[in-house]
Amino acid sequence: MSDTAPIRPPVLHSLRSRRWLLWGALLALVVALLVVLVFLAAAYEQQRDQTALEADAAGVTSDIRNGLLRNVQTLQSLHSVAASVNAWDGPAAELLASHREIVRLEWRDPQLRLLAQRDTPFMAQPFGQLDRSQALPDVQQACENARRVSGPAYSPSYFWPLSDGLGMELIEMCLPVVRAGSTSGFLVATYSLPGILSELTTKDFLRGRGLAFTEPDGTRLALHSSVGGARRTLVATSLLDLPGHTLMLRLESPRAVYALFPNVLTAVVGVLSLALLAVLGLLAYDIRRRQQAEHELADALAFRKAMEDSLVTGLRARDMDGRITYVNPAFCQMVGYSAEQLIGSGFPAPWWPPELVDEYQQRQAVRLAGRDLPREGWESVFQRSDGTRFPVLIIEAPLIDAQGVQAGWMSAILDLTEQRRVEELNRASQDRLQATARLATVGEMASLLSHELNQPLAAISSYATGTLNLLDGPAGDLQPGELHQAMRRIGEQAERAGRVIKSVADFVRRREQVREPVAPQSLFDAIAPLLGLQAKKLGIRVQTEIAPGLPAVQCDRTMVEQVLLNLARNGMQAMPDGDPPARSGLRVLNLSARLAKPWTDSDRAPRKAWVEFAVTDHGQGLADEVRDKLFTPFFTTKAEGMGLGLSLCRTVVEQHGGALVYEAAQPRGTTFRFTLPVA
Repeated sequence: MSDTAPIRPPVLHSLRSRRWLLWGALLALVVALLVVLVFLAAAYEQQRDQTALEADAAGVTSDIRNGLLRNVQTLQSLHSVAASVNAWDGPAAELLASHREIVRLEWRDPQLRLLAQRDTPFMAQPFGQLDRSQALPDVQQACENARRVSGPAYSPSYFWPLSDGLGMELIEMCLPVVRAGSTSGFLVATYSLPGILSELTTKDFLRGRGLAFTEPDGTRLALHSSVGGARRTLVATSLLDLPGHTLMLRLESPRAVYALFPNVLTAVVGVLSLALLAVLGLLAYDIRRRQQAEHELADALAFRKAMEDSLVTGLRARDMDGRITYVNPAFCQMVGYSAEQLIGSGFPAPWWPPELVDEYQQRQAVRLAGRDLPREGWESVFQRSDGTRFPVLIIEAPLIDAQGVQAGWMSAILDLTEQRRVEELNRASQDRLQATARLATVGEMASLLSHELNQPLAAISSYATGTLNLLDGPAGDLQPGELHQAMRRIGEQAERAGRVIKSVADFVRRREQVREPVAPQSLFDAIAPLLGLQAKKLGIRVQTEIAPGLPAVQCDRTMVEQVLLNLARNGMQAMPDGDPPARSGLRVLNLSARLAKPWTDSDRAPRKAWVEFAVTDHGQGLADEVRDKLFTPFFTTKAEGMGLGLSLCRTVVEQHGGALVYEAAQPRGTTFRFTLPVA
């Protein structure tokens, strides 16, 4: 007994130690189970919320895309109800009042010259800080893409400063205006990216969430709402593919924080007892959620496929190795191969003409090397499965996945066969029109020469009559200097008549006229003798005002002199004898030249300097019925006139890039103004 008695306490101690170890291990297992369960539950909830958030991001993207498509339809209907510039402003204002996301509407002609414009009523002078011409390159880019695709096209977004010290991100949408099968102009809508987020999305849906347009690197372009005070957030991105540009939509949502159970023992019992049911329930719930997500994804894919199948533009996707991963039915119909034959194929492509394989192979090697692609695309030639060739326009862009990594290239292929046929028809029609125009040149030349030669021939006749009077007078009164001056004047007017014939001939034939720098004073000096003769007969004083330091103008001297002479003669004829009376002091013809204000039209870049010429008479002015037909060819109020003077003047001025206008003078009379570019 003495040998065994001391052994018991160590044994009991060992048993107790093992029991505590077992309980500790069991407790550790329970705690580990709880931690694992809590972790799995939190991870599941996070994944579920992430999936729902991504689906919501796709829904927001779809809402924005559908809203932009509806806007395109609305903008297309704008020109159906407003066919003219005068009738366009009212419907444009109504459209802007109902679409806050659009800050500006512009109507431009095929050369992108501004015809009409309207700014949003919800923002004071959105383009008051900088001139609108700063955004003209983006407008041109969008309209060039729209012209190629014959549909709406968008420009890359850009930042525009506002007068309040802030700014906003803008994007241009250009829509061709098609009438009678041809493009008659463009409708440019300037979108505000914050306005798109606020007006084309559901307000209640975004409550408590953050929504923004971002760059692929996460830089925010436009922010609609943000998640305030949340330390942890869930983020989902979605690509908004627009014709000509792609935007990335970022949707943020606060991540829920789940607290532990207040009673750990209760939690343990509940977890252990309901673990199996909870797992089964979670599995069933997850399966149902996944089935729902798969159903929604299938619907989205079906919708996307229906849209792609309805396109007439061929779509082709390639991976980074150049193998085809996707083609739409339009492309298959274009080349004559099925999708099964094309998917997975590489180089050389089956639609390449055999003699161009080497050239196309080199071009694709450049594409695969990562070189920058031309945004305007390039033309090529394809071969169908039956051997027929046809021209195409290829527009290619990098294919970026949801993580912002390039996964390949997406190409849009346009069949140019019909376009080439139309171009050939237009070219043949133009040739016929030119032939017809040449037949009318003889009559036009005769009319113009008969009108323009009247003035120098009348001057020659006047100088010749004066010379004969000097010769018929007493011999002692004959001054050789006067006779020499009269003969020199006759020679000058004969030379002028020759220049008129040449200039009018070039004008009728639409040839480039000889233009040179000419001082305004030289133009006035050239017509002064002719004006002096007529002014002396009518008792009219000719007054010339030229601004000091006035630069020379780039013009055809003979034709511009003829314009000044025609306007001056018309002004003197508007003041016959006694109207106005000599005592009134108004029998004065004013000729002036000054530097005009630079053009403020945003379509003119860079701005030019212009010289403004003005001819002012003090006659009775123009009647209302005369104003409407003033520049109409062959319209005249003179018994001996042909009605070509003002029509020719306007045409000559417009060929120089200027404009001829008129206005009432004070206290009476009319002022004609025209501009010429500075040399």
